[in-house]
Amino acid sequence: MPVGLFGKKDDSVEESPKTIDEGGVASKTANAIVQKLMDFGFDGLGPLDSVEDVVKEFTAKYPDPEKAITKIIRSHTRLVASAGFVTGFGGLFTLPVAIPANIIEFYVLATRMVGSIAEIRGYDVRRPEVRTAVLLTLVGADSTELLNKAGVPTGTRLAQIAAKQLPDAAMMVINKGVGFRVATKFGGQTLSRFTKGVPIAGGVIGAGLDTFMLDKIADNAKVEFPARRRLAAVPAED
Repeated sequence: MPVGLFGKKDDSVEESPKTIDEGGVASKTANAIVQKLMDFGFDGLGPLDSVEDVVKEFTAKYPDPEKAITKIIRSHTRLVASAGFVTGFGGLFTLPVAIPANIIEFYVLATRMVGSIAEIRGYDVRRPEVRTAVLLTLVGADSTELLNKAGVPTGTRLAQIAAKQLPDAAMMVINKGVGFRVATKFGGQTLSRFTKGVPIAGGVIGAGLDTFMLDKIADNAKVEFPARRRLAAVPAED
């Protein structure tokens, strides 16, 4: 049985979103996804380095902030390509467990990548507003709808959202909305790569789609989080 970054089959998103009620299991599923993005994507539990660790490593090697960002994007692109190939390799034989693992792994890595970009550009990813803004980059155009539902003015860069002190209730609505999008819309896109159910070819398609999606997220993040300060290296914590 294939396993994900967490060392076991990920049951939290295995049930089809169409068969679960939004007020019960779906709500818990969305919360569970967001919690994993927070724990693994930002804080680096288990086998993953945290955003802080990634930023320290790459800014030490590449003092120019923009070059460090480029290298971080390339590194994460290689990681998602590998994960996409492995989970797609078995075609339909591994489909029931491969898709949930791949969705979570992809978005954990995407969260860490965008969080690293934001941190290098001068946004403190320890702040909950910044974390919420980072998560919004994962859902692209849907971010406007989620902000509207939370009562947050739209039409501005996510960096401006990150700079505000949002009410806890608004951040809960936005974060849960991101969880729903990851479990449904992008889950459907991931499913499409396996329509032919061909081993090996499924792995190549999976790697290609994951790389394409991550590149779009990276491009969006670079626009949404313009540089606030220039960093030659990450300062040590007090």
